[in-house]
Amino acid sequence: MWILIVGMAVFLGVHSIAIAAPGARARALRRFGAGRWKAGIAALSLAGLLLIIYGFQAARSSHMQLYVYQPAAWMRHVTLVLMLPVFPLVFAAYLPGRIKAAAKQPMLAGVKLWALAHLFSNGSLADLLLFGGFLGWAVLDFVSLQRRPRPVQAPPGRFNDALAVVLGLGVYGLTLGWAHLRLIGVAPLG
Repeated sequence: MWILIVGMAVFLGVHSIAIAAPGARARALRRFGAGRWKAGIAALSLAGLLLIIYGFQAARSSHMQLYVYQPAAWMRHVTLVLMLPVFPLVFAAYLPGRIKAAAKQPMLAGVKLWALAHLFSNGSLADLLLFGGFLGWAVLDFVSLQRRPRPVQAPPGRFNDALAVVLGLGVYGLTLGWAHLRLIGVAPLG
């Protein structure tokens, strides 16, 4: 379990620099340059993500797995419904349009929905650490972003919303039918 905790601390810590120390990013960019700063952040993010994946898999496969609550079987259906907009929101973060304007922070909205949806159908301590940690971080980051100046946005593309929805639902279908079982080891549809 400690590997999962370390991975969460590294990954979410790197993504929380602007929350905890708003001026630190600007100072680091001036000091190291954009390329080295981004490469360092990417390397730390990847290391944290790999630790999260390994730690979560190890915690799930442990015979000593601790369950905090046992979700009702029907909650899986709630999870499936809540997951529908997640991938379109993630794509909308990179494809400016009405979805991005309405959601303000579509990536964070997608992360919050993803985490909340998974908390409805998973009740182990590892699940609470992973999904609860990401949910808490996304809420804090959203609040923090409301206090920061907004960067200049790319102009909305004419077909970006349709593209975000089509790509997002396509990835959701691929995840349901194949990727979730192959990558996570759990078949969402049973």
